[in-house]
Amino acid sequence: MSERALHTPARDLELDTNGFWDRSLVQLTFARFRLFFREPEAIFWIFVFPILLAFGLGIAFRNQPPEVPRIGVVGNNLAKALRSGKDLSVKTMDRAGGELALKTGRIQLLAISTPNGVIYRYDDTNPDSRIARLVTDRALQASSGQPEPFKTINDLVREPGSRYIDFVVPGLLGMNLMGSAIWGVGLAIVDFRQKKLLKRLVASPMRRWQYLAAFVLSRLLMLPVEVVAFLAFAVFVFGVPLRGSLWQLAVLCIIASLSFNALGLLTASRARTMEAVSGLMNLVMLPMWILSGIFFSADRFPGVVQPFIRALPLTAVIDALRANMLQGTGFTQLHWQLAVMAAWFVIPFFLALRLFRWR
Repeated sequence: MSERALHTPARDLELDTNGFWDRSLVQLTFARFRLFFREPEAIFWIFVFPILLAFGLGIAFRNQPPEVPRIGVVGNNLAKALRSGKDLSVKTMDRAGGELALKTGRIQLLAISTPNGVIYRYDDTNPDSRIARLVTDRALQASSGQPEPFKTINDLVREPGSRYIDFVVPGLLGMNLMGSAIWGVGLAIVDFRQKKLLKRLVASPMRRWQYLAAFVLSRLLMLPVEVVAFLAFAVFVFGVPLRGSLWQLAVLCIIASLSFNALGLLTASRARTMEAVSGLMNLVMLPMWILSGIFFSADRFPGVVQPFIRALPLTAVIDALRANMLQGTGFTQLHWQLAVMAAWFVIPFFLALRLFRWR
């Protein structure tokens, strides 16, 4: 019988127990290990990412004193009585200013002094507001030294803008703008370079900046669909408010996309393989995923790292989006956010022009 006949499919399925630990199996196993450790992306996601994520969240949610409830007070005498308590942050304001602060989430409860008693206006679906109501009432009743000296009235409200979903939607929008820009631009360029298609363009009259700008413009043309679809879902399903100017919101999204596109161009300017550019893009985006306040406030991190956090492009984007959508803030009050986003577009784009290689 020929040697070819011996290697039948049935024979290949048999387990050769005598040769299970032969040299071939050992070498194949070690080859798989070597191939794995040559993939920076796999190493990053399996070993580095969980540690960095745990480190960042551990700092953000470290043991610290309970957060002091923020309340607005209408009435000087009432404010004086509540300031005697040590567990409250009291701010005196008029009725209109207090309603706006409550609506935009800057205070958790509005206490209004009336001839018939004290009115507590708050959103009882917000746990922080319920705690603020209990702490405020305890401080108020204790201020006179008598049991139940003040009559209180609960005026429950459901204020869009102070809910967690309202807080997180601008963060998700900013994260989506970052991911789609950096991944969309970086992977496309490196894919062309790896397939040796870029070097064919060297002989063409096209300039380098034109090639890179084409990626940016193509992403901008897709931006309206990306943003409108997400915001329409958030508005119609969850009732997320859009209190600011819509054209200013559109401009903020454009500037944000330009900043992240420039970062994508910079990370892909020299990378030769998909694995290399994936590792670089993860390295760029990871600090912003953790620090920029997507799912929780960036103020949770220590003050020593706040200047670094505020200088990140995603932090500026999310802060600007929240101010526009939830508070109706205009460009005149978003100077530093706009400056940070503009800097992250100009500097990385020109660095990408200098560092970019066709091969």
